[in-house]
Amino acid sequence: MAQPQKGICAEPNLHAQYLLLNVVDDDSQAVRAKLARVLDVFEHYENEHYEAMLTGLIAIGTGYWHELYPGPIPTELSPFPDMQCEDRSAPTMPCDLFIQIRADRLDICHAIGIEVMELLRLHVELVEQVRGFRYLDGRDLNGYMYGTDNPRGLKRREVAIIGENDAEFGGGSYIHVQRYRHDLRRWAALSPRQQEQVMGTTQEHNLASKEQSESSHCVRASSAVFGDGAPALLKQGMPYGDMASQGLFFVSCSASSAPFKAMLHSQIVGNGDGDYDRWLDFTSAETGAAFFAPSVTLIRQMSRV
Repeated sequence: MAQPQKGICAEPNLHAQYLLLNVVDDDSQAVRAKLARVLDVFEHYENEHYEAMLTGLIAIGTGYWHELYPGPIPTELSPFPDMQCEDRSAPTMPCDLFIQIRADRLDICHAIGIEVMELLRLHVELVEQVRGFRYLDGRDLNGYMYGTDNPRGLKRREVAIIGENDAEFGGGSYIHVQRYRHDLRRWAALSPRQQEQVMGTTQEHNLASKEQSESSHCVRASSAVFGDGAPALLKQGMPYGDMASQGLFFVSCSASSAPFKAMLHSQIVGNGDGDYDRWLDFTSAETGAAFFAPSVTLIRQMSRV
């Protein structure tokens, strides 16, 4: 099987650097070659600073894939699902490239980001950069645990990485990203019981709350809403923020693009009985983009074409 990128199934880190880029160069061969060199940058820092637990991820925007890699396309490659219902929406901000850098050292994330941007500077423009961080013991900024429905152990690979069902793109992963902005002042005005009603779990121990309902976040945003009820997404998002704005940079990896669409529909549109994700009353997505992360093998092979 082709070698997957290490950033797909990596365990959580303390820091992240997210780079969203648009390609401004018509020389696709040069871009393909530079992306292989980005893999070399990841590998160099991983070897030199092994204690940082560095992982990197390169993903290609669905609208740019045909230009960068002419020919066959991943079976489920499709644009970000633009959804809206009442005052809830999932806006799109299509980008050509997404690069994720995660490590347990902030300086390593920064150094790699600088080196990657210098490597690509003649070919791309920076659309957005977001610096994520681990908050407390893996919580979102609302104080509740994040990504607790993630698959564990070997199941992570099964959920996140394409296998033999699409052999030509085996080792790859469908990536969806969103930047959410939280209204934490409004959130803090709720009582602990009201917050539990919204989230559906207890804050301290992440147990199912007696206040849980069909509109609770843990129900509507579960990746198990798709298929047989097992986790179908690997969520890798992290909080971001400064003194002016705070939120969550959401990242999901999956062997199929369908589970993310199903989860987003469950959150925004709901179940048809008026039960949507109540957490969306306190946070809103400001960006959204869909990508495909090819295997290391494919990136290196195509760099020579």
